[in-house]
Amino acid sequence: MCGIIGYSGYRPAVPLLIEGLHRLEYRGYDSSGVAFVKGSGIEVRKAAGKLSNLECKIDDSACMLATAGIGHTRWATHGLPVERNAHPHLSQDGKIAIIHNGIIENFQELKDELVARGHTFISDTDTEVLAHLIGEECAKYPTMREGFAAALRRAHGAYAVVMLAPDRPNIILAARMAAPLLMGVGTGECFVASDIPAFLPYTRDVVFLDDGEIVRIEGSKWQVFSLDDLSPIEKPVNRIQWDMQAAAKDGFKHFMLKEIHEQPRVITDCLTGRMVETPDGPRVRLPELDALPLPSRLHIVACGTSFNAGLWSQRLFEELAGISTDLDIASEFRYRDPILRPDEVVLVISQSGETADTLAALRLAKEKGCKVIGLCNVVGSSIAREADVVIYTQAGPEISVASTKAMCSQMVLLSLMAAYWGQRCESAVSAGELLMALASLPAQLSAALPSMLKRAEDLAQKFCTVHSFFYLGRGRCNALALEGALKLKEISYIHAEGYASGEMKHGPIALISPEFPTFALALDDELFPKVKSNVQEVLARRGRIIALVQEKDGTAPDLGVEEHWVLPSSHPVAASFLALPALQLFSYCVADALGKDVDQPRNLAKSVTVE
Repeated sequence: MCGIIGYSGYRPAVPLLIEGLHRLEYRGYDSSGVAFVKGSGIEVRKAAGKLSNLECKIDDSACMLATAGIGHTRWATHGLPVERNAHPHLSQDGKIAIIHNGIIENFQELKDELVARGHTFISDTDTEVLAHLIGEECAKYPTMREGFAAALRRAHGAYAVVMLAPDRPNIILAARMAAPLLMGVGTGECFVASDIPAFLPYTRDVVFLDDGEIVRIEGSKWQVFSLDDLSPIEKPVNRIQWDMQAAAKDGFKHFMLKEIHEQPRVITDCLTGRMVETPDGPRVRLPELDALPLPSRLHIVACGTSFNAGLWSQRLFEELAGISTDLDIASEFRYRDPILRPDEVVLVISQSGETADTLAALRLAKEKGCKVIGLCNVVGSSIAREADVVIYTQAGPEISVASTKAMCSQMVLLSLMAAYWGQRCESAVSAGELLMALASLPAQLSAALPSMLKRAEDLAQKFCTVHSFFYLGRGRCNALALEGALKLKEISYIHAEGYASGEMKHGPIALISPEFPTFALALDDELFPKVKSNVQEVLARRGRIIALVQEKDGTAPDLGVEEHWVLPSSHPVAASFLALPALQLFSYCVADALGKDVDQPRNLAKSVTVE
């Protein structure tokens, strides 16, 4: 979950590395560092805390001379977030520097071996162990590449590793195994990084690396080799269509606020080319799924916000397509022995396409002979490459650690998938009204967002001092309640719990008090009367309530609660696309009112690439 970048070219490397790290800081931000060749040795600068602390240490002229270097921003896995544990780490003899994203699972065994041979360690990290091992192996082989590969073949776990050595100051070696790493190919320069934005101002030409591959870059020259036997591998160069403007704040205070406001455009982009008008009404086109038979059962596997999106879609698959659908948290699915049949399909959902547990679940499903559909946002990601079928959500870059528009895009595509499979099943319910409602959503949501933000700001001022929150919903709103609670705790650090409303009386209602408010999702659907009864149960125990309701025939229901938040009338399924940004804006405004770091909340990282 760390951010890594390496550069070899003709520009001053250190300023470029720092610039790239700023665009990778969403991946980790508890410490950072850079390494570059100075004379006959390696110069390392690192600092605990935000990247600005590192910038204070690199303002001298020596940092402007190197034209190759490596940089890292850390999300701690081994050792406290202090300077000695920050990357880069050096080999025992100081002749090799490495940066690393991932976890070396057998690092303790390797460390014990190295200590027995006289190695001493400064940090608590698995990465320093790997640096020492690489240094030791490189001393045994005629080329750095051979030593690098030999060491990595002894390391078990997940890693993206980048290496620099003063003996060949313009050469960068890097390797990937179950952690994101790709290469940028420029004119007279090459890059390796965890994610495309790190080098996007300089090139849009990208080479996607696969697990078990090593890349060697030197200025404009690059080669890819197999980790196993160092045989050369031919790799295509891909052209990325989006640019840095898509990853800028555009005048918004935070990326999260910008990305919430991008959801109308995201919905439009998701529908473009996938929904067509016919004489019989709107129809869904998903050519990616044409070759797959209609599944007898659908297993949705995901983590976090992506899991909530999957839960939200469960009823749609069952109602529109008649497909029995179940859900699993990926970190649980991968460690049991699921019963999967060849006529069933596994759908894995991940914004980044690199989520470690979801990727492991994908591989398990394929081992069992199941077809796997990957729903992700990042072109060329591991899930996109390994799934039998990939459907891209086309949400564009999402920079804020807390996911917002990515979930919106996932919900749109899940709706389209349910409607598509419904079209192929003659007995299924028609999705025509839903598709028309989705088509009208961008304009409706764009018109509603300004007033939604104002209402969220008002409510945040009233509720930002509480210490806990309940979120309640039924049906599709159960998933939204879980997501609302997740967003609030992620960025405001207020304890929040999401529940299916009917579960309140089975224990949680004991916590209701004036100091423990409730956010109730009471949208205009068939379960509204049931939610209304649950609201009355909370009121009877003197609980404070924000009720998210919808207009109906020009009026909004009065539930007798402290605060009503009224959304426009809509199709019952489309209502979720209005409620989702309302929940996100409330969490955002609470966190902002409390002065929290909204885009980079503590202890979190954007892409969870370790277990």
